[in-house]
Amino acid sequence: MIVEERIYVLQTGASQKEYLSIYEKEGLPAQLEILQGFLGYFSTEFGVQNQLVHLWAYRDLEDRRERRARLAEDTRWQGCLAKIRPMIMTMENRIMYPASFSPLPLNVFPALAN
Repeated sequence: MIVEERIYVLQTGASQKEYLSIYEKEGLPAQLEILQGFLGYFSTEFGVQNQLVHLWAYRDLEDRRERRARLAEDTRWQGCLAKIRPMIMTMENRIMYPASFSPLPLNVFPALAN
């Protein structure tokens, strides 16, 4: 299993509340269906301001590539992106491999067990 960490910093004038509302109603349903493996979505209180971090689990890099390609073609996701992309100033992502003792067992993500 791999975990993708995606970090977005919103524009200074962007409303985090509005961004999260649009994302929750329009983007997240498509992502949950296509990407699966949702671990969480977080906002920062200290450090970088207007920062959002979300985590996604995948079987491997090929699973991630296939799922992200399907998501990019989804009209629901495209509609959400049209609204939230202008709010984002920077985007960063990294792939992480859990240590053998990490409390993220594969059975927590049944969709990844296939």
